Amino acid sequence: MVLPVLASYRLQLRGESSGYAFTFADAENLLEYLDELGVTHLYLSPITTAVRGSSHGYDVTDPTAVSPELGGPDGLARLSAAARARGLGLIVDIVPNHLGVDRPEQNPWWWDVLRHGRSSAYAAFFDIDWDLRDDGRIVLPVLGSDEDAAALHVDGDVLRLGDLAFPIAPGTATGTGPEVHDRQHYRLVGWRNGVCGYRRFFSITSLAGLRQEDPAVFDASHAEVARWFADGLVDGVRVDHPDGLSDPCGYLARLRDLVGPDAWIVIEKILAPDEALEPTLPVAGTTGYDVLREVGGVFVDPAGAPALTALAASAPVDYAAMPALLAELKIRSATQSLGSELRRLRRSVVAAAGADDPLLPEAVAALLSRIGVYRSDYPGLAAIMPTALAETQAAATHLGPALQVLAAALVHGGEPATRLQQLCGAVTAKATEDCLFYRDPRLVSLNEVGGEPHRFGVGVAEFHQRAATRAGLWPQAMTTLTTHDTKRGEDVRARIGVLSQVPSLWTEFVARWEAKAPSPDAATGQFLWQNIFGVWPLSGEVTDELRQRLHAYAEKAIREASWHTSWNDPDADFEDAVHRWLDTVLDGPVAGQLSELVAQLNAHAASDALGQKLLALTVPGVPDIYQGTELWDDSLVDPDNRRPVDYAARRAAVAELRHPKLRVVTTALRLRRSHPGCFLRGAYIPVLAGGEAAEHVVAFRRGDDILVAVTRWTVRLAERGWGDTVLPLPDGSWTDALTGAVADGPTSAGQLFADLPVVLLERRRD
Repeated sequence: MVLPVLASYRLQLRGESSGYAFTFADAENLLEYLDELGVTHLYLSPITTAVRGSSHGYDVTDPTAVSPELGGPDGLARLSAAARARGLGLIVDIVPNHLGVDRPEQNPWWWDVLRHGRSSAYAAFFDIDWDLRDDGRIVLPVLGSDEDAAALHVDGDVLRLGDLAFPIAPGTATGTGPEVHDRQHYRLVGWRNGVCGYRRFFSITSLAGLRQEDPAVFDASHAEVARWFADGLVDGVRVDHPDGLSDPCGYLARLRDLVGPDAWIVIEKILAPDEALEPTLPVAGTTGYDVLREVGGVFVDPAGAPALTALAASAPVDYAAMPALLAELKIRSATQSLGSELRRLRRSVVAAAGADDPLLPEAVAALLSRIGVYRSDYPGLAAIMPTALAETQAAATHLGPALQVLAAALVHGGEPATRLQQLCGAVTAKATEDCLFYRDPRLVSLNEVGGEPHRFGVGVAEFHQRAATRAGLWPQAMTTLTTHDTKRGEDVRARIGVLSQVPSLWTEFVARWEAKAPSPDAATGQFLWQNIFGVWPLSGEVTDELRQRLHAYAEKAIREASWHTSWNDPDADFEDAVHRWLDTVLDGPVAGQLSELVAQLNAHAASDALGQKLLALTVPGVPDIYQGTELWDDSLVDPDNRRPVDYAARRAAVAELRHPKLRVVTTALRLRRSHPGCFLRGAYIPVLAGGEAAEHVVAFRRGDDILVAVTRWTVRLAERGWGDTVLPLPDGSWTDALTGAVADGPTSAGQLFADLPVVLLERRRD
C-alpha cells in the first residue's frame, strides 16, 4: 500500500569509496529520529549503481541494480521494512536522462557499445551521433590532446592510457596501441576539439544521454524501478531533469503507467517566474524551486534595490544591461561549450528542411537567447516559439533566411524539433545558473535555481496568488528551501537577504573592507563579500575548515563566472590573487569587522530564517527538509552542501526542543500529521493585518483550523515597533502550537509575536 506523503526528509547516500559512507543502514539508524521530527517519508538520492566513489549518485552506471556500496537490494528491503514498521515510507530519486560513462569499464551497457559498435544490443540505448565522422566511429573527447592517442597500449582485450580503459572489439587486438585504436568502434580525441559523439547532460562529457523515447530503453532502465513498486518498497519518485529527454510528456505518461495511479511523482522542472507547469502532466508537481523563490523573495525588502543596484554599478556592473548579458551568455554557451550539440542540430535541420544557410548556427543561437524557459514544446507553451522567431527576426533581419530554414524543419517535428528543445534547456542552464548567477553581485541570495535576480524579491500579493493557485492545481507538489543543487543553503540566503534592509550599512562596510583588503576585481569582490558574510560564524572563529570551504567556493565561483578564469582555461595568476585576497580577509582586521556586522544583524537573519522555514512547511504543497537543515546550516553550493551531518546533535536537540528552528520544524511537521486535510486539501486564504506596521506581517489560513503568520523586514520594525498593528483572527479561540499562547479575535501583533517572530495557530476545538 502506498503511504500518502505529508513531508519528506532528503538524505544524500554515498558509498565508502566516496570518502565517507552514508548507506541504507545509516538511514535505517535515523528512522526513530525522523519519526520524532515529524516527517512521513525518507527521500533518498539516487540508489542505483553509480561510478565508484560518487558523492552524489547521479552518474549512474547500472540502472538495473541497487548500488552494492549502499547496501544492495537487501539493504533497501531492510530499510523499507523498518520504515514501514514505523509508519514511514520511501521516495527515491531516479535519473532517466543519462548514464555515467567516465569509467567505461563500470558501465556494462556503454562498454558493450564501445566494444561492438552498432551491432551492440545497447547501440540504440544511447543518443549517439554515429554520423559525426565518415568512419561511423563514436567520438570520445577524453584525451588531453589528439597526440595522446600515441601512448595507448594493449592490455589483453583492453586498450589503456593511464587510468583510462576501453574495450577492444573481437579480433582487433593485434598491433600497437594506436594501430588497435584505429580499428575500434570509437575514436579517442582531445577534449579541446569541441566535438562529442553523443548527447551529453548539458556539456558534461562524463554523462551520456539515454533514448527513453525507445520503449526498449525505458523498459530496461526502469525494470528496477518497477520492482520497487511491485514489491511495495517505495511510495514515490523524484524525476531528475526530465526536460533533457526527447519527449518529457510521453516519458512521464509511461512512468505513471509503470508505477501506478497512487505513486507520488515530482519532477525537477525548473520553471521561469512567468511559466506555469504543464497542467496535463501526470505528476504531483515540481520539486519546489518555484516555491523557494516565492518564500525567500517575500523577505527581501524592495526599498534596498536602488542602493544595492548603485553599489553593483560601482563594480562596475550595469544592472540595466543584465538581460543583454544573459542573451550574450546564451549565445556563447550555444556556440562554444555546446557547439557539438549545435552542429548536430544543424545537420538534422538541413536534412529535414532540404536546405541550408551559412548563418543557421547564428540564427539558432540568437533564437535560443530569446526563449526564457528550459523548453517550449509543452502544449501550454505553444506561443513561445513563434514569438521568439518574430523577436529574433526583428532584432536581426539578416537572419531571416536562416530562420526560414529552421522553421521549415521544425514544422516536421521529429529530430530537429527535439534537439532544439534539448539544446534550449542546456543553454539556459549553462548561461543562467552556471554563469550569470556567479556574476550578478547585487543581492546574491536571489541568484538561485529557478530564481530571477532581476526581480528584486516577491511582493505579498504575488505570494498569496501563487500559493492559492498551487493549492488549487498542485496541492501535492514539493516545497523546499534547500536542495543538493541550490547555490547556497537557506540560512545563508536568509542572512544575505537582510542586506536588502540595510543597503547603506552594507555599502559602508564594503567600502571599508575594500580599503583594508582590496579585491583583485571589483565585481568578483562584491560577489564574494556577500557569500563570505553569509557563512561567517557568529563566534568569529576562523577555523581551518572554514578557510578550506571558502577557498574551494571562491575557486568554483570565479571559474563558473568565467570572467577572468574558467574551468577549461584557468588563469593561475588571477586565481592566486583571489586566494591571497581571501587569506588577507580571513587573517586581517576585516575578520573582526565581519564578526561585528554578523553579530549586529544576526537576530534579523534568524528571524527571516525562521519565517521562511515556517512558510515552506505550511504553504500549499508537500515540504521537504534537506538533510541537516532542521538546525542552522551554513552550506554553500555543492560539494559544500554534502558534508556529513551531525545527527547526534540533532537527536539531542529534538529531545529538548529548545532550538528555535528545530522547534518550528518539528511543531509544523507534527501539526501536518494531525491535520492532513488542512494541509493537503484545505483552502489557502490570505489573512491581512491592519495598522501602521501591517506590511511586516505575512499571514494566511490553511483550511478551517490552521493560521500561519510570520514577521518580515525586522530592521525597520525594530525602529518603529508594532504600534497599532492587529491581525484579525477568525472566530473562535486559537492556540499557538509553538508557544502555547492563546488568542482570539483581533489580536495585536505585539502580543502574537512576543516570543517568536512566527506563530502557528491551531483552532481550539474544546
